[in-house]
Amino acid sequence: MQINRCSWVGKDPIYQEYHDEVWGRPVKDSQTLFAKLCLDGQQAGLSWITILKKQQNYEQAFFDFDPKQIVKLTDADVEKLMQNKGIVRNRLKINSIIKNANAYLAIEAEGQEFSDFIWSFVDHKVIVNSWPTMRDVPTSTPESDAMSKALKKRGFNFVGTTICYAFMQAVGLVNDHTTDCFCYNLNSKTS
Repeated sequence: MQINRCSWVGKDPIYQEYHDEVWGRPVKDSQTLFAKLCLDGQQAGLSWITILKKQQNYEQAFFDFDPKQIVKLTDADVEKLMQNKGIVRNRLKINSIIKNANAYLAIEAEGQEFSDFIWSFVDHKVIVNSWPTMRDVPTSTPESDAMSKALKKRGFNFVGTTICYAFMQAVGLVNDHTTDCFCYNLNSKTS
C-alpha cells in the first residue's frame, strides 16, 4: 500500500519514521522543546538527516539535553566533545548548546516555562497551513522572525529565523504537512 508523505521525506526508514511519528506533532514539554531547538541549531549548513542520525549521540553527550547539567560543562569538557565523532565537531555549535542552556535557565528563573515562552509566538495554538506542495512552504514567517529576535535577545544563538521556522514545523507550532500527506489531518497528542 502506497503511503503519501511530504515530498522531503524520501526513502530512508529513519526519515520516514521521523516524519510519521515526530515531525509536526505538537510538543509542550519544555525540555523536549529545548532539545529540539538545540538540534535544529546544529543543523545549520547541514542536512537534517545528518543531525537526526546523530541525535542519540547528542543526547548522550549533552545529558539528554538537561540544561542544569549542560551549564556545568567546562572548557576541558568542550575539548573532549570536539573529539566526539558522534556529534558535529564544531566549537561554535558545541558552545551554542551551553549558551542556550544558560539562556533557557534564565527564562525559567524568571518564572516562565520555556514551553509557554515558545508557544506564545503562535498564541498557544497550532497554525494549520494548507500547502499543496513543499514548494509553497515558506522558510520563515513573521512568527519565526519574532521568535528568532526574542531568542537572540535572551542570549540564545544558532536561532536565525530559518532555524526557528524549521523548529516551529518540527515541534508542531505550525502544521506544514502538505495537504496530500497522510499526516496532514492526524489529530496528534501533545507531549
